[in-house]
Amino acid sequence: MHVVGGVYLERCLFPPWNQIYGSAGRAAALICQNGDPVTLHSYVSDQARDALETIAATYGFWTDVIAAPVTYAFDYVHPLAEPRIIPARPTSAQPAIAVNEDIVLRFGMIEGDAVVHCHTAIYDPQSAFDPQPFAANGSSAERLAVIMNLFEAFRISGKTTLDEALQELLRNAEVVIIKNGAGGALVGTREHSRSITAYSTDSAFTIGSGDVFSAAFAYLWAFRGRDPFDAAEIASLAVAAYIESRVLPLLSEDLLRTPPRSAIEPDTGAQVYLAGPFFNLPQRWLVTEARALLNAHGLKVSSPLHDVGVGDAQDVAPQDIAMLEKCDKVFAILDGSDEGTVFEVGYARAINKPVICYTQNLSEEQLKMFRGTGCTIIDDFASAIARASQK
Repeated sequence: MHVVGGVYLERCLFPPWNQIYGSAGRAAALICQNGDPVTLHSYVSDQARDALETIAATYGFWTDVIAAPVTYAFDYVHPLAEPRIIPARPTSAQPAIAVNEDIVLRFGMIEGDAVVHCHTAIYDPQSAFDPQPFAANGSSAERLAVIMNLFEAFRISGKTTLDEALQELLRNAEVVIIKNGAGGALVGTREHSRSITAYSTDSAFTIGSGDVFSAAFAYLWAFRGRDPFDAAEIASLAVAAYIESRVLPLLSEDLLRTPPRSAIEPDTGAQVYLAGPFFNLPQRWLVTEARALLNAHGLKVSSPLHDVGVGDAQDVAPQDIAMLEKCDKVFAILDGSDEGTVFEVGYARAINKPVICYTQNLSEEQLKMFRGTGCTIIDDFASAIARASQK
């Protein structure tokens, strides 16, 4: 099997992560763990060549690379954040990679393109700006499966609804998978379509999760001949295993289904009260980031900072309490030992509102009353946001 795509430096502040993978590197490493030959085609700079060769030797895949002037880095504050890409723009145009093989998994890349001619292709454009159809650059395949997120599917198909996008994309592909985050994925063939579950995890380390899905599906459908719906289901389980452990899983159904996993149940439309200190720049940044992420997960957020603001006690307190009483749940940032936040959490629990607490700094002794009154306490920001977005 041949994998073509980017090899990039991935860095995250919390939780700490500093690895050379990228879409193609991670996919090649995942697929070859199952004992089948894999060749990675990519652009690699001198800076990253030794690291890539170490990964290739560790996992057991071959490399066929074109020299590049720079290795791009994706810098995340946390896994749910938009990454900062360094350098921000391609330094120079690289010659297109040509791959003429039997089975090819092709990812979109920053620094160049890949023209693929093969019997079976799996295509994941992975572009947040300008995704292109598989054949736009002259690529061809007798059998084609495309894997896209909602933005990519709408942009490439020119449609604005999920069903319309699926049918339009199926005009040029045998299988279409449209991913929708916690909502799972829609898998379609020309005969029928089916929704695939996204599985709940305690962690929300999503960096590379899309690579895992595409690689697992490509291996199972194209290399092992699995039914596309079955292959997508196992790929979703592989993603859950990866997010939970940050370790590339073996594609064993028994391993992936143990322990049994429950489906994610998004709590779309729920009203969330955002409690937390906002007395300095770092605190305000964190509250604002939490608000944006909760909104992005489909929740309706009431934030004292943004909806009430700073004022006198007789003005602020009644408005905060009114929002608390109307909310469905509370997301509380405990670091900073803010008396107002502690009061809000206590009030919420007194009226039986669920509370998800995010903290990195408080000791078990300081958390005793929160834990003892049934609050959910999580020390990873992205995981706390993900938990608050679910029923």
